[in-house]
Amino acid sequence: MLQALVEYAHKNLDSEPGFKTRAVHWLVDISADGRLINILPLGNDRGEATPKCPDMHKMNARGKAHFLVETLQTVTMLCKKDITSEELAKSRRKRTFFRKMIWLAAREEASFLEPLAKFMNNRSELRLLRNRFAKEKAKPADLLKWRITGTDPLTQATLLDWWRNWRIADQAKGETKTTTSKKTKKPSENVKTKDDGMVCFLSGNTLKPLSTHRPINGLPGGHTTGDVMAAFDKPAFRSFGLQQSCNAAMGEIPAQEYVDALNHLIRDKKHTYRLANTLIVHWFKEAIPQENDPLAMFFELPEVTEGNAQQSAREILGSLRSGQRPVPPNNRYFALTLSGASKRVMVRDWMERSFEELIDKIDQWFSDLEITDQYENRLAKSPRFNDVCISLVRNDREEKKSYMEILNRLPAPTAATLLRVALAGLPIPQPIIAQALGRFRADITTVVDGKPKPFSPARMGLIKAYFIRKGDQQMSAYLNKEHPEPAYQCGRLLAVLANLQKAAIPDVGAGVVQRYYVAASQTPGLTIGRLISNAKNHIGKVASDRPGLASWFEDQIAEIMSQIQDYIPKTLNLDQQSLFALGYYQQIASRKDKVSINDSDTTEKGENQ
Repeated sequence: MLQALVEYAHKNLDSEPGFKTRAVHWLVDISADGRLINILPLGNDRGEATPKCPDMHKMNARGKAHFLVETLQTVTMLCKKDITSEELAKSRRKRTFFRKMIWLAAREEASFLEPLAKFMNNRSELRLLRNRFAKEKAKPADLLKWRITGTDPLTQATLLDWWRNWRIADQAKGETKTTTSKKTKKPSENVKTKDDGMVCFLSGNTLKPLSTHRPINGLPGGHTTGDVMAAFDKPAFRSFGLQQSCNAAMGEIPAQEYVDALNHLIRDKKHTYRLANTLIVHWFKEAIPQENDPLAMFFELPEVTEGNAQQSAREILGSLRSGQRPVPPNNRYFALTLSGASKRVMVRDWMERSFEELIDKIDQWFSDLEITDQYENRLAKSPRFNDVCISLVRNDREEKKSYMEILNRLPAPTAATLLRVALAGLPIPQPIIAQALGRFRADITTVVDGKPKPFSPARMGLIKAYFIRKGDQQMSAYLNKEHPEPAYQCGRLLAVLANLQKAAIPDVGAGVVQRYYVAASQTPGLTIGRLISNAKNHIGKVASDRPGLASWFEDQIAEIMSQIQDYIPKTLNLDQQSLFALGYYQQIASRKDKVSINDSDTTEKGENQ
């Protein structure tokens, strides 16, 4: 996994220890005499991605600040109103360090920084800058960079070389210190430090491992300052007395590369998708255009409307498979499912497969999810993957929750498991179907504004896919009147009885489904017999006004009973309850049955006129 990230950095990034890409919000223009000319906003609310920003090491040390690119609070003392005295003192120490670094660089190598050094020592100019930012309602945590007499210091090779040399020298000072035990204050004999030669996990070279790694930013549930991929701060997680990141020994350069690669992918939204409380980060060994990315279609389907000549997702996948859309040969895709927890990166899943297999598995996923539409005589629109996830959690209209708030209700492990199921073509775990079935029962027994809640095609397609991936050859996207399972036929029977009740009593409140669905789907042998007995009364009521329709209902009940063969199971297990739900849904959605009812209504009305 980390090796794939390092390879991505080699191909796409200019990664180097001591530098970092930062989202900079403001540009401060300084004149040759060290006075403020203007301030300019950069990018959008998230700032402008700026590469090669000096990245200070050991930022936990007392009063350190980054070189050149820092926060408004550090540079100008623009602070929040409720700042504590301790935080204020810390900011002052950081500003002193920031000013010192500017003067040092200007004196030793980069004389073009002298105007900035004068500016940082001019209280009235700093006050003017702070007031300008306050007027613009800038945030204390916003980052700024400089332009001095029309020149960006970050583009000057001499200044960057000075920073590299200063950083190496400063790190060397820290390495001369002896590691001591906290209790005895004596050199520790059992603890290996970065001075020990170790084999790097990523390069295979013998080197001094990096003691701490830079953080990964932007993860759901993560810390504001970022989360660390490799860190060992508890004795239980240490091996052979190794401390900190020496447990996963990596050199400074490869560690910098994997962090830069992951942070770059997270910032680039075309490589990320939010899934529940996790982030899916994906990329290809050889880059491909966004329009040829199968995962883009998997998460965000192209818009297709009736009469529209646009290609559907299935057609796009077919064109990728046939070569009509050129893609690099022997390409591979990589996908990470990540979240943050207690300043640590949680890697919930890792997938690596060929590009061709990715296309096949996504195509299979769409095919397995195909289900008839509840209202029209066609297949329901293919659901986005997030729609399938949402179908597993509570989604009440009256709550007025946003799409992401509802999606976040799905536990992260469940979301990661379902993603692997889809992209690897695996069987769907039974606990996921139990969740889908529970939501189906909750919705079907709920009446909103006098009407039952509409079905979720994504949920019904997922239940259908569960049986297809178990090898059920009888499962179809449409109603199968000859399905051999009695549970499926019992679901059909309940749907017919519900339609019969509605035909007999159009303004019925809580009907057969709302009252008896749960019992009928779990113990049909104890419930359906009573419902059939009560159906005789409904048939008699319908026959008095519409004898043709009553006869049609009798034929439907008889046909289903012949499939059950007069044996109604006493109890149903989870799989059988899922079949019951599919039988009920597909019977309700059956277009032929709807047409038959409407034709009967029309015929009877014509005969009565």
